[in-house]
Amino acid sequence: MSQSPKTLQAIRGMNDILPDEIGAWQQIEARFRELLGAYGYSEIRMPVVEKTELFKRSIGEVTDIVEKEMYTFEDRNGDSLTLRPEGTASCVRACIEHGLLHNQAQRLWYMGPMFRHERPQKGRYRQFHQVGVEAFGMEGPDIDAELILLTARLWRVLGLTDVSLEINSLGTAAARAAYRDVLVGYLDAHRGQLDEDSLRRLHSNPLRILDSKNPAMQGLIEAAPRLADHLDVESQAHFADLRAMLDAAGVAYRVNPRLVRGLDYYSRTVFEWVTDRLGAQGTVCAGGRYDGLVE
Repeated sequence: MSQSPKTLQAIRGMNDILPDEIGAWQQIEARFRELLGAYGYSEIRMPVVEKTELFKRSIGEVTDIVEKEMYTFEDRNGDSLTLRPEGTASCVRACIEHGLLHNQAQRLWYMGPMFRHERPQKGRYRQFHQVGVEAFGMEGPDIDAELILLTARLWRVLGLTDVSLEINSLGTAAARAAYRDVLVGYLDAHRGQLDEDSLRRLHSNPLRILDSKNPAMQGLIEAAPRLADHLDVESQAHFADLRAMLDAAGVAYRVNPRLVRGLDYYSRTVFEWVTDRLGAQGTVCAGGRYDGLVE
């Protein structure tokens, strides 16, 4: 007996954008282009596929993205390739490859699909569309403030009101390494309270434990040593200046000492715009500095 052919469907977590939805997408994309152009940012377009090593070196081999979420495959030449899970590493690679960073500052932006093998849920898909903004060659907190003010203006342009800003400082790599030792000592002494995921991260990526959403661990996390108490003097001054700029511009924010972000390349300023209207995925926009990434 012949069987009817199986119905072909889109991959779970990867969605079609139908004609009756396109108008809204184009309108939002036009707002992005207009605003970013007004701030002096130029568009750049990178490949969707990169060498796997690029993401391992930049994002970090013991991050969730590299360990569990990347779409990685071997091509016919035996090279390991990956669908890009984020855009910063690709943008930095493109800037280095094409000499865009030699004795010059750059303001760049890009738009397009990214790919992560996550459990699909409201506000989180396996193919998701992202706008990214990168600035190179500017050391002061004023560029951090510029990017945060840019995003604040974007919410006004789009008419979004239910988003709030959280900021933190991760300090320099050296300060973070010293704090890491203190944190591991504290967590190791309370090993019995750690869940399976935290035990796995304890010696590989302990700062991510601070970002755990497990209710049973919140008391332990709240009592943990704070990174803010271990920051180097320069990072403290940088963060204080950023806060003064945001205050002067009238941008409301909350300092969240547990905000660490999930990628290894961040340093000093990190920020997230969050909402309670997207279910488990509450982050609308996020970023920070990555002073050591180009090197």
